[in-house]
Amino acid sequence: MSEIIPVGLGERSYEIHVGSGLVAKAGVLLKPFASGIVAVVSDTNVAKLHLDRFCAALRAAQIDARPITMPSGESTKSFAGLEQLSSALLNTGVDRGGLIVALGGGVVGDLTGLAAGLLKRGIDFAQVPTTLLAQVDSSVGGKTGINSRQGKNLVGAFHQPVLVMADTALLDTLPKREFRAGYAEVAKFGLLGDAAFFAWLEKNWPDVFAGGPAREHAIAVCCRGKAAIVARDERETGERALLNLGHTFGHAIEAGCGFSDRLLHGEAVALGMALAFEFSARKGLIGAPEAARAANHLAAVGLPTHLKDVPGGTPGADALMDLIAQDKKVRRGTLTFILVRDIGRAFVENNVDAAEVRAFLSDKLAER
Repeated sequence: MSEIIPVGLGERSYEIHVGSGLVAKAGVLLKPFASGIVAVVSDTNVAKLHLDRFCAALRAAQIDARPITMPSGESTKSFAGLEQLSSALLNTGVDRGGLIVALGGGVVGDLTGLAAGLLKRGIDFAQVPTTLLAQVDSSVGGKTGINSRQGKNLVGAFHQPVLVMADTALLDTLPKREFRAGYAEVAKFGLLGDAAFFAWLEKNWPDVFAGGPAREHAIAVCCRGKAAIVARDERETGERALLNLGHTFGHAIEAGCGFSDRLLHGEAVALGMALAFEFSARKGLIGAPEAARAANHLAAVGLPTHLKDVPGGTPGADALMDLIAQDKKVRRGTLTFILVRDIGRAFVENNVDAAEVRAFLSDKLAER
């Protein structure tokens, strides 16, 4: 039994379907949006596991499904990857009456969404996220983008999907490290605005990892929360910025590691959230015990919470500050961070003193 969560955006409204076994229903769910060719974009890892079965479900509904397989990994989310995918999509013959489906994790979803928004000035696309991180976060809300040498997601656009299908059964094939990294985004929803949900996670996270009802509950809670925020602030002019808790520190560290397997995106977010809580405590906004509680939960599930946890180390404070200066939330040269006043009480802090951030990072880097 799946749950249907509406994302209310007027003429751009759509539904998120959350449940087990949705791939088998893909043809029925996507048929209303598929009046022409349907291009299905995946990566080499996901294609081996799910692509044939997914395309077969579409073809059973008389949908002309044409698969495209991209290289796996964060490096594909680049200008070169965008060019490669755009060319492959054009070769399928998909047009503005067709549909582009992103079958994969955050990299596939972000890249495919951007390509769909650009191709022929906009083609509808659907998200079928195959990772925990993508199911609870990146597949919802219409943010698309690629990385550049200056930082993560600095080139992109808003292009809302017409449907999101979060088949929780797909997570059974996810490597443990990838699932754990995605859990950072689950914890984030509790930490930024739902203290009761965070307390529930502290008690029930082993069941979320094990699968079953607890996992589906956690994913649905996150999707409902994000859908509500996106409906109120589609273009991130206010409240939606709270979803970036941990991302300013995290993106800088991730970029400093070269977007490599040394530090997955969710791991970077976990580390960034721990730093955001500790920085908030340093500024006297939150008590040290509350900051420690947040970090302790992330550490309990096996996520990094200290800079020293990053294999191979991180760049120095000056290099990290240069990367933070490229953050999308920077306005007129001033730094903006998502900080916290308590568990579940995040807020946007503008005009953060760069010298204070640099001193904080220097101290954290000295902890060896």
